[in-house]
Amino acid sequence: MRYSLKGKMKNILKKIFLGTLMGLLGAGCSLFGRGSEEQPPYKIVAKQEDKEIRKYDSYIIAKTTVSGSFKDAQNKGFRILAGYIFGKNKSQQKIAMTAPVIQKSESEKISMTAPVVISPNENRTWTMTFSMPSKFTLDTLPVPLDKRIKIEKVEEKFVAALTFSGFWNESKNATKAQELSDWLKGFKEYEPTSQPMFAGYNPPWTLPFLRRNEMLIELKQTEAK
Repeated sequence: MRYSLKGKMKNILKKIFLGTLMGLLGAGCSLFGRGSEEQPPYKIVAKQEDKEIRKYDSYIIAKTTVSGSFKDAQNKGFRILAGYIFGKNKSQQKIAMTAPVIQKSESEKISMTAPVVISPNENRTWTMTFSMPSKFTLDTLPVPLDKRIKIEKVEEKFVAALTFSGFWNESKNATKAQELSDWLKGFKEYEPTSQPMFAGYNPPWTLPFLRRNEMLIELKQTEAK
């Protein structure tokens, strides 16, 4: 009888696991890399291996600013913005998830040639942004109920990007930011205008070696074109 119950429990747990997995996959989430989420459109201006300079069209973002370590702020910011797109707005309207989720530091300015390494317990201020689906305008996008959320239009811009896989951590992010900053020194026609930003494209359950992460730096064109 004991073995029969164990067998039944295993079958039940297996069905729950498979059902959950199929639900996640059906919702556009993937264990095997990127899902089908919409991304802000861009054109590649320059490319070398895992690094690119892109020109983004204008798009709309929802953003929130929170405090804490990088990981704590990531969790806080995501919960706030996820609440908004899941219906916590005046229209009670659900908004499709897009990619990537971008997180940047709002702390003191740091040199582009020496990205700061944020320790897990260090308290800083961070801004997280979700890009909004292209079908919305500033007039048609649902109004957030949470006053911590701001809606803005981002004008077209140039962005340098370095793509990498695996899990992130503060040390790895700083190394990738330094690598991207060093690469940009070879482009006299572009000047960095932001600190490095972390962009994630995948849900937490995506296999590490198939994750898409990016370090981003916003740019402006100089006269040396």
